Amino acid sequence: MNNTEYDVVIIGGGPGGLSAALYSARARLKTLVVEEKRKTGGQCLTTSELENYPGIIKDSGPALMDKFTEHAKHFGAEFIQGHAQSLTLSENGLQKTVQLKEGRELKAKSVIIATGTRPRVLGIPGEKEFAGRGVSYCATCDADFYTDLDVVVVGSGNTAVEESVFLTRYVNSLTMVVIHDEGHLDADRIAREQAYANEKITFLWNSTVTAIIGDELVEAVEVKNVKTGACSRLATNGVFMFVGTVPKPTGCCR
Repeated sequence: MNNTEYDVVIIGGGPGGLSAALYSARARLKTLVVEEKRKTGGQCLTTSELENYPGIIKDSGPALMDKFTEHAKHFGAEFIQGHAQSLTLSENGLQKTVQLKEGRELKAKSVIIATGTRPRVLGIPGEKEFAGRGVSYCATCDADFYTDLDVVVVGSGNTAVEESVFLTRYVNSLTMVVIHDEGHLDADRIAREQAYANEKITFLWNSTVTAIIGDELVEAVEVKNVKTGACSRLATNGVFMFVGTVPKPTGCCR
């Protein structure tokens, strides 16, 4: 078994973990980032365009995360791919041991848990069943699959609106299902203006998706008007869910 001791072990390679790696490595601490996925960047990897990060007029999420990673590496941070499944402390609490699922043990003076977030799910009928078969949580990942097709987006925050605008590069039409009154989107003003000006985007106000329907693939959604209670069915080839995020647990701290 390969035992290696570090000053700092960081679990998670998203923006938070990479920022921590930069600061600890620059402080000349022996630093290791453990990232479960092949590529660092976390949720930011799913962002098609960034226009509001300080100092960055326009960039993509993956490109910005590459810069974060290279910056941390420049000061000596090390990176491995692995899944942390347990964390134990010595009797005096000064030494921490991170056990990876792959069998490796990491010794550290300090451990930073930066596992980030994951997409929030509504838990409605059909959402889990059609995940990957018409239900998506990442426009950047899946937009190309819906070229010239009709899709539904659930949500009205910045992510929902910005990703809707991105999807219109590919899809035939896009319907945003918005729980608020007409004209009320939770996104910032620039994002709202972009959505309203896009001819491919239409809006269903005062509405929520209550079920996702299909056979092998998604064929329709059931939509409920939250004011009248009336339900209707809307034909669609895909559903993109952008209703926020929740903290992502890690096996070492449950």
